[in-house]
Amino acid sequence: MIRIGMVDFDTSHVVAFTQRLNHVDIGPEHHIAGDAKVVAGCPGSSDIMPERIPGYVEQMKGYGVPLVERPEDLLGQIDAVMVESQQGSKHLERARPFLEAGLPTFIDKPFAGSLAQADEIISLARKHGAPLMSCSPLRYAPEVLEAQAKQETNGRLLTADVWSTAILHEGNPGLQHYGIHGVEMLFALMGPGCVEARTAFQPGGEVVTGRWSDGRLGVMRGLRDGQGGFGFAAHYEKGHHVATIQGAAYYTEMIKRIVGMFATREEPIALAETREIAAFMDAALTSAQRDGAPVALPAAA
Repeated sequence: MIRIGMVDFDTSHVVAFTQRLNHVDIGPEHHIAGDAKVVAGCPGSSDIMPERIPGYVEQMKGYGVPLVERPEDLLGQIDAVMVESQQGSKHLERARPFLEAGLPTFIDKPFAGSLAQADEIISLARKHGAPLMSCSPLRYAPEVLEAQAKQETNGRLLTADVWSTAILHEGNPGLQHYGIHGVEMLFALMGPGCVEARTAFQPGGEVVTGRWSDGRLGVMRGLRDGQGGFGFAAHYEKGHHVATIQGAAYYTEMIKRIVGMFATREEPIALAETREIAAFMDAALTSAQRDGAPVALPAAA
Protein backbone atom coordinates (compact mmCIF):
# COMPACT_ATOMS: atom_id res chain seq x y z
CA MET A 1 0.00 0.00 0.00
CA ILE A 2 1.16 3.54 -0.81
CA ARG A 3 0.92 5.49 2.43
CA ILE A 4 0.01 9.14 1.74
CA GLY A 5 0.45 12.07 4.11
CA MET A 6 -1.68 15.22 3.86
CA VAL A 7 -0.19 18.59 4.90
CA ASP A 8 -2.18 21.79 5.69
CA PHE A 9 -5.93 21.68 6.13
CA ASP A 10 -7.19 25.10 4.94
CA THR A 11 -8.74 23.78 1.73
CA SER A 12 -11.64 21.47 0.92
CA HIS A 13 -9.23 19.45 -1.23
CA VAL A 14 -7.94 17.76 1.93
CA VAL A 15 -11.36 16.20 2.55
CA ALA A 16 -12.27 15.69 -1.12
CA PHE A 17 -9.03 13.86 -1.90
CA THR A 18 -9.20 11.73 1.24
CA GLN A 19 -12.77 10.70 0.44
CA ARG A 20 -11.69 9.47 -2.99
CA LEU A 21 -8.50 7.75 -1.86
CA ASN A 22 -9.89 6.16 1.32
CA HIS A 23 -13.32 5.36 -0.16
CA VAL A 24 -15.28 7.15 2.55
CA ASP A 25 -18.29 9.48 2.44
CA ILE A 26 -18.53 9.43 -1.36
CA GLY A 27 -20.08 7.28 -4.07
CA PRO A 28 -18.11 4.37 -5.53
CA GLU A 29 -17.96 6.05 -8.94
CA HIS A 30 -15.47 8.51 -7.39
CA HIS A 31 -13.24 5.90 -5.71
CA ILE A 32 -9.63 5.81 -6.83
CA ALA A 33 -8.62 2.29 -7.78
CA GLY A 34 -5.30 0.95 -6.54
CA ASP A 35 -3.54 0.48 -3.27
CA ALA A 36 -3.09 4.05 -2.00
CA LYS A 37 -4.53 5.58 1.15
CA VAL A 38 -4.21 8.73 3.28
CA VAL A 39 -2.74 7.40 6.52
CA ALA A 40 -1.70 10.58 8.38
CA GLY A 41 -2.06 14.35 8.24
CA CYS A 42 -0.71 17.61 9.60
CA PRO A 43 -3.36 20.37 9.91
CA GLY A 44 -0.78 23.18 9.93
CA SER A 45 -1.71 26.86 9.92
CA SER A 46 -3.12 29.31 7.39
CA ASP A 47 -2.88 33.00 6.56
CA ILE A 48 -5.73 32.73 4.05
CA MET A 49 -8.56 30.68 5.60
CA PRO A 50 -7.57 29.63 9.14
CA GLU A 51 -11.25 29.34 10.04
CA ARG A 52 -11.56 26.27 7.81
CA ILE A 53 -8.97 24.17 9.62
CA PRO A 54 -10.97 23.06 12.71
CA GLY A 55 -13.85 21.71 10.63
CA TYR A 56 -11.57 19.78 8.31
CA VAL A 57 -9.62 18.44 11.30
CA GLU A 58 -12.84 16.96 12.69
CA GLN A 59 -13.74 15.42 9.33
CA MET A 60 -10.31 13.86 8.94
CA LYS A 61 -10.48 12.48 12.48
CA GLY A 62 -13.88 11.06 11.60
CA TYR A 63 -12.26 9.27 8.66
CA GLY A 64 -9.76 7.70 11.08
CA VAL A 65 -6.73 9.67 9.87
CA PRO A 66 -4.12 10.19 12.65
CA LEU A 67 -2.75 13.73 12.94
CA VAL A 68 0.71 15.09 13.82
CA GLU A 69 1.87 18.57 14.88
CA ARG A 70 4.68 19.20 12.37
CA PRO A 71 5.04 18.19 8.70
CA GLU A 72 8.38 16.51 9.36
CA ASP A 73 6.68 14.28 11.95
CA LEU A 74 5.14 12.45 8.98
CA LEU A 75 8.52 11.18 7.80
CA GLY A 76 8.82 7.47 8.40
CA GLN A 77 5.03 7.06 8.39
CA ILE A 78 4.38 7.81 4.71
CA ASP A 79 5.59 6.93 1.23
CA ALA A 80 4.32 10.08 -0.52
CA VAL A 81 2.89 13.47 0.42
CA MET A 82 0.26 15.95 -0.73
CA VAL A 83 1.00 19.58 0.26
CA GLU A 84 -2.38 21.33 0.32
CA SER A 85 -1.90 24.87 1.70
CA GLN A 86 -3.90 27.44 -0.26
CA GLN A 87 -0.98 29.87 -0.07
CA GLY A 88 1.68 29.27 -2.68
CA SER A 89 4.39 31.05 -0.69
CA LYS A 90 4.16 28.35 2.00
CA HIS A 91 4.85 25.48 -0.37
CA LEU A 92 8.64 25.65 -0.45
CA GLU A 93 8.82 25.46 3.35
CA ARG A 94 6.18 22.73 3.55
CA ALA A 95 7.58 20.56 0.77
CA ARG A 96 11.25 20.85 1.69
CA PRO A 97 11.52 17.97 4.22
CA PHE A 98 9.75 15.58 1.87
CA LEU A 99 11.73 16.58 -1.21
CA GLU A 100 14.97 16.27 0.74
CA ALA A 101 13.85 12.77 1.76
CA GLY A 102 13.26 11.90 -1.93
CA LEU A 103 9.53 11.29 -1.44
CA PRO A 104 7.08 11.67 -4.34
CA THR A 105 5.43 15.03 -3.69
CA PHE A 106 2.23 16.59 -4.98
CA ILE A 107 1.92 20.35 -4.37
CA ASP A 108 -1.55 21.77 -4.83
CA LYS A 109 -2.11 24.96 -6.77
CA PRO A 110 -0.60 27.49 -6.87
CA PHE A 111 2.77 25.75 -7.18
CA ALA A 112 4.70 28.57 -5.49
CA GLY A 113 4.43 32.17 -4.39
CA SER A 114 6.82 33.37 -7.09
CA LEU A 115 8.87 32.12 -9.99
CA ALA A 116 12.01 32.21 -7.83
CA GLN A 117 10.34 29.90 -5.31
CA ALA A 118 9.16 27.62 -8.12
CA ASP A 119 12.74 27.32 -9.34
CA GLU A 120 13.95 26.48 -5.84
CA ILE A 121 11.30 23.77 -5.37
CA ILE A 122 12.20 22.20 -8.73
CA SER A 123 15.90 22.38 -7.89
CA LEU A 124 15.31 20.58 -4.58
CA ALA A 125 13.29 17.86 -6.30
CA ARG A 126 15.97 17.32 -8.91
CA LYS A 127 18.81 17.32 -6.37
CA HIS A 128 17.19 14.64 -4.23
CA GLY A 129 15.50 12.60 -6.97
CA ALA A 130 12.00 13.32 -5.65
CA PRO A 131 9.17 12.98 -8.20
CA LEU A 132 7.16 16.20 -8.19
CA MET A 133 3.79 17.29 -9.55
CA SER A 134 1.66 20.41 -9.20
CA CYS A 135 -1.48 21.47 -11.03
CA SER A 136 -5.07 22.60 -10.82
CA PRO A 137 -7.55 19.74 -11.16
CA LEU A 138 -9.20 21.69 -14.00
CA ARG A 139 -6.38 20.47 -16.24
CA TYR A 140 -8.06 17.07 -16.07
CA ALA A 141 -11.67 18.15 -16.52
CA PRO A 142 -13.34 15.69 -18.93
CA GLU A 143 -14.27 18.64 -21.15
CA VAL A 144 -10.58 19.62 -21.45
CA LEU A 145 -9.52 16.04 -22.15
CA GLU A 146 -12.20 15.82 -24.86
CA ALA A 147 -10.95 19.05 -26.46
CA GLN A 148 -7.39 17.70 -26.49
CA ALA A 149 -8.57 14.50 -28.17
CA LYS A 150 -10.44 16.43 -30.88
CA GLN A 151 -7.10 17.31 -32.47
CA GLU A 152 -7.12 13.79 -33.92
CA THR A 153 -10.10 14.73 -36.12
CA ASN A 154 -10.06 18.54 -36.18
CA GLY A 155 -6.36 19.07 -36.70
CA ARG A 156 -4.01 21.17 -34.66
CA LEU A 157 -5.43 23.42 -31.93
CA LEU A 158 -4.61 26.94 -33.12
CA THR A 159 -5.89 29.03 -30.25
CA ALA A 160 -7.97 28.78 -27.09
CA ASP A 161 -10.06 31.30 -25.17
CA VAL A 162 -10.54 30.26 -21.55
CA TRP A 163 -12.73 31.81 -18.85
CA SER A 164 -12.29 31.28 -15.14
CA THR A 165 -13.37 32.70 -11.83
CA ALA A 166 -10.38 34.82 -10.75
CA ILE A 167 -11.01 35.96 -7.16
CA LEU A 168 -8.09 38.01 -5.85
CA HIS A 169 -6.32 37.52 -2.50
CA GLU A 170 -3.24 39.34 -1.25
CA GLY A 171 -1.85 36.01 -0.03
CA ASN A 172 -1.64 34.74 -3.63
CA PRO A 173 -0.81 37.64 -5.98
CA GLY A 174 -2.49 38.08 -9.33
CA LEU A 175 -3.91 34.96 -10.95
CA GLN A 176 -2.37 32.62 -8.39
CA HIS A 177 -5.33 32.50 -6.01
CA TYR A 178 -8.16 31.38 -8.28
CA GLY A 179 -7.23 32.40 -11.81
CA ILE A 180 -4.71 29.55 -11.75
CA HIS A 181 -7.58 27.22 -12.71
CA GLY A 182 -8.06 29.06 -15.99
CA VAL A 183 -4.32 29.32 -16.63
CA GLU A 184 -3.96 25.58 -16.13
CA MET A 185 -6.76 24.88 -18.62
CA LEU A 186 -5.14 27.25 -21.12
CA PHE A 187 -1.80 25.43 -20.95
CA ALA A 188 -3.47 22.01 -21.04
CA LEU A 189 -5.10 23.07 -24.33
CA MET A 190 -2.29 25.09 -25.91
CA GLY A 191 0.68 23.14 -24.57
CA PRO A 192 3.93 24.74 -23.40
CA GLY A 193 5.89 27.33 -25.37
CA CYS A 194 4.44 30.66 -24.19
CA VAL A 195 7.00 33.45 -24.46
CA GLU A 196 5.03 36.62 -23.59
CA ALA A 197 2.00 37.77 -21.60
CA ARG A 198 -0.02 40.96 -21.83
CA THR A 199 -2.78 41.88 -19.35
CA ALA A 200 -5.75 44.23 -19.62
CA PHE A 201 -6.76 44.60 -15.95
CA GLN A 202 -9.84 46.04 -14.26
CA PRO A 203 -11.05 45.39 -10.70
CA GLY A 204 -14.00 43.44 -12.09
CA GLY A 205 -11.86 41.16 -14.22
CA GLU A 206 -8.91 40.86 -16.53
CA VAL A 207 -7.91 39.47 -19.91
CA VAL A 208 -4.45 37.97 -20.31
CA THR A 209 -3.18 37.23 -23.80
CA GLY A 210 -0.27 34.85 -24.13
CA ARG A 211 1.90 34.66 -27.23
CA TRP A 212 3.43 31.28 -28.00
CA SER A 213 6.80 30.83 -29.70
CA ASP A 214 5.10 29.50 -32.86
CA GLY A 215 2.93 32.61 -33.15
CA ARG A 216 -0.27 31.18 -31.65
CA LEU A 217 -2.25 33.29 -29.19
CA GLY A 218 -4.06 32.00 -26.11
CA VAL A 219 -6.42 34.03 -23.93
CA MET A 220 -7.39 33.67 -20.26
CA ARG A 221 -10.34 35.79 -19.15
CA GLY A 222 -10.48 36.17 -15.36
CA LEU A 223 -14.02 36.81 -14.02
CA ARG A 224 -14.77 38.70 -10.82
CA ASP A 225 -17.96 40.66 -11.55
CA GLY A 226 -21.08 38.69 -12.42
CA GLN A 227 -21.39 34.94 -12.62
CA GLY A 228 -18.16 32.99 -12.35
CA GLY A 229 -17.37 29.48 -13.50
CA PHE A 230 -15.02 27.75 -15.90
CA GLY A 231 -15.09 27.07 -19.61
CA PHE A 232 -13.33 27.57 -22.92
CA ALA A 233 -13.57 27.83 -26.68
CA ALA A 234 -10.97 25.87 -28.64
CA HIS A 235 -10.28 26.67 -32.29
CA TYR A 236 -8.71 24.09 -34.59
CA GLU A 237 -7.56 23.84 -38.17
CA LYS A 238 -10.97 22.33 -38.90
CA GLY A 239 -13.68 23.47 -36.55
CA HIS A 240 -14.36 24.82 -33.07
CA HIS A 241 -15.30 23.38 -29.71
CA VAL A 242 -16.98 25.25 -26.84
CA ALA A 243 -17.47 23.76 -23.37
CA THR A 244 -18.52 24.77 -19.88
CA ILE A 245 -16.97 22.74 -17.07
CA GLN A 246 -19.63 20.79 -15.17
CA GLY A 247 -19.42 18.70 -11.99
CA ALA A 248 -16.23 17.72 -10.19
CA ALA A 249 -14.99 14.69 -12.12
CA TYR A 250 -11.69 16.53 -12.51
CA TYR A 251 -10.77 15.66 -8.91
CA THR A 252 -10.92 11.95 -9.63
CA GLU A 253 -9.04 12.29 -12.90
CA MET A 254 -6.25 14.33 -11.29
CA ILE A 255 -5.87 12.00 -8.31
CA LYS A 256 -5.47 9.05 -10.69
CA ARG A 257 -2.41 10.81 -12.16
CA ILE A 258 -1.06 11.69 -8.72
CA VAL A 259 -1.34 8.10 -7.49
CA GLY A 260 0.27 6.96 -10.74
CA MET A 261 3.27 9.18 -9.99
CA PHE A 262 3.42 7.93 -6.42
CA ALA A 263 3.49 4.34 -7.69
CA THR A 264 5.85 4.71 -10.68
CA ARG A 265 7.87 7.81 -9.71
CA GLU A 266 7.19 9.10 -13.24
CA GLU A 267 5.97 12.71 -13.45
CA PRO A 268 2.77 13.14 -15.53
CA ILE A 269 3.45 16.84 -16.25
CA ALA A 270 6.88 18.07 -17.30
CA LEU A 271 8.28 20.36 -14.62
CA ALA A 272 9.34 22.74 -17.39
CA GLU A 273 5.64 23.29 -18.13
CA THR A 274 4.79 23.73 -14.43
CA ARG A 275 7.54 26.35 -14.24
CA GLU A 276 6.22 28.03 -17.39
CA ILE A 277 2.78 28.37 -15.81
CA ALA A 278 4.37 30.09 -12.79
CA ALA A 279 6.33 32.35 -15.15
CA PHE A 280 3.13 33.18 -17.08
CA MET A 281 1.31 34.29 -13.92
CA ASP A 282 4.32 36.37 -12.83
CA ALA A 283 4.49 38.02 -16.26
CA ALA A 284 0.71 38.62 -16.33
CA LEU A 285 0.88 40.38 -12.96
CA THR A 286 3.84 42.51 -14.05
CA SER A 287 2.02 43.46 -17.24
CA ALA A 288 -1.06 44.53 -15.24
CA GLN A 289 1.20 46.70 -13.06
CA ARG A 290 2.66 48.24 -16.22
CA ASP A 291 -0.72 49.17 -17.75
CA GLY A 292 -0.80 46.27 -20.16
CA ALA A 293 2.73 46.38 -21.51
CA PRO A 294 3.89 43.01 -22.90
CA VAL A 295 6.20 41.10 -20.57
CA ALA A 296 8.47 38.29 -21.68
CA LEU A 297 8.44 35.06 -19.70
CA PRO A 298 11.86 34.50 -18.09
CA ALA A 299 13.72 31.51 -19.46
CA ALA A 300 14.81 28.73 -17.12
CA ALA A 301 18.30 29.15 -15.69
